[in-house]
Amino acid sequence: MKWLAERYLTMRGWKFTGQVPDFPKLIALGVPHTSNWDFVVFLAILHHFKIKMSFIGKHTLFRRPFGFLFRRWGGISVDRSKPRGLVSQVVEAINDAPTMMLAVAPEATRQPAPYWKAGFIRIAQEAGVPVVLSYVDYSTKTTGFGPTIEDVSDPAAVMDEARSFYADKEGRYPDQKGPVRLRNESR
Repeated sequence: MKWLAERYLTMRGWKFTGQVPDFPKLIALGVPHTSNWDFVVFLAILHHFKIKMSFIGKHTLFRRPFGFLFRRWGGISVDRSKPRGLVSQVVEAINDAPTMMLAVAPEATRQPAPYWKAGFIRIAQEAGVPVVLSYVDYSTKTTGFGPTIEDVSDPAAVMDEARSFYADKEGRYPDQKGPVRLRNESR
């Protein structure tokens, strides 16, 4: 399926840019997230860059009969009814793995959101891992990896870099893209 996604995008004129950061563990942001088609792009990235990526999924996805597939595909089961516990559940999964690239869509929805969820910063801080700004840009038909933020101790600095990088990136539905900011930011 991944090779088919890459082949489809390549035939439609898409290009893959950047390089996979050389860290054993990291968080890869997927921005902007405005369409279900972003999943096809995600699959193509996995195939093109020859990487295995993990993702967060609600615990009900990991029940029988298909739970084993989601785990095999890199899924991390979390109980979303405990929002504060979600960060510690994911940090534990990162710490237990020898290597992991965790995909996170900080907008948390395909609709315009007034702010990003800050969990990715807390996870990166507590697990001691960098954040790579990966992207999809439908306006230029490019996708891939941008800069890696190694020092995540200052959320404002992380968000300033994210704002700068994602300013010209356009989702499939540009009107669905929300602002690049956290809830406690006034921008």
